[in-house]
Amino acid sequence: MIGLDTNVVLRYLTQDDPRQSKAASDLIEDRLTRDEPGHISAITVAEIAWVLKRLYAGSREEIADAIEGLLAAPTIVVEHRSFVRQAVQDFRESTAEFSDCVIGCVNAGAGCDATFTFDRAAAKLARFRLLS
Repeated sequence: MIGLDTNVVLRYLTQDDPRQSKAASDLIEDRLTRDEPGHISAITVAEIAWVLKRLYAGSREEIADAIEGLLAAPTIVVEHRSFVRQAVQDFRESTAEFSDCVIGCVNAGAGCDATFTFDRAAAKLARFRLLS
């Protein structure tokens, strides 16, 4: 398995730097296989969502679509895949940040009844409770 850092995946998704985007594309398209897949951590997925929103002004739909594309890639393993997939659905149906959606799903998967937060948007998610 080959670990993929946020900046490599972003160069691949955005194709915004000719040299780095080509290197990222060559790695992801030509080197990764089902036998030697790329690994993307849940933290990396959250970082990707944040960068796409903040630096590339990506819409919620574009961000969700990009993450779903990574989840669907046969040569990429996403850590906590089922939690990330649920987080994408929560993200599409809410105003919460993607990272909060991941936190809620991972915590629920760890057995947490709820995740307490001061964030009002996150508190609207089923897995969260507003702390006041």
